[in-house]
Amino acid sequence: MAAKLIGYARVSTRGQGTDRQVVDLLTAGVRRDDLYVDHGASGALARRPELDRAMAALEPGDTLVVCTLDRLGRNTSAMLDLAASLKDRGLHLRVLNLGGEAVNTATPMGELLFTVLVALAQMEREVKLERSRDSVAKRRAAGRDLGGRRQLFTDRQIERARRAIAAGDSPTDVAADLGMSRATLYRRLRTQEAERA
Repeated sequence: MAAKLIGYARVSTRGQGTDRQVVDLLTAGVRRDDLYVDHGASGALARRPELDRAMAALEPGDTLVVCTLDRLGRNTSAMLDLAASLKDRGLHLRVLNLGGEAVNTATPMGELLFTVLVALAQMEREVKLERSRDSVAKRRAAGRDLGGRRQLFTDRQIERARRAIAAGDSPTDVAADLGMSRATLYRRLRTQEAERA
């Protein structure tokens, strides 16, 4: 039986799309039936159900195909553990952002290359995080907007909610009228009280 290409794609949050990864994997020769996609699975998590299924589908001589190294995990040890697992089972790895060449972790040179690439991928991630932290620190020091999620409810709305609850309205109903959960309403009420104190 001919060796297969087993494709794996992952996005960390449900809102992220895998369309680009899927297209790239299909273009690389992965059959749609041999494609596994995890949605909302962080690379930091050990449990990724579709990666587990992809690994179970691999047979000796098969190749696991991913678009980028960081799809396999967020840190060097996780990726190296996966590489060791592939090697022990007589499997290969192909990373598409490396020019499409197979990184054969079953050979000493392939293993060395993979180790170096994993370390570089982690270093790149750390550099990006450091740049992001620097950017936030500079924006904060300059008193500029940090972006992110905007406050949906004004202090005036929260104060009206406080008065409504004091007048006997159900906190659940008041929160529902504002379009927030009761827990969020209580948190905002506590925050407002703390700011006044």
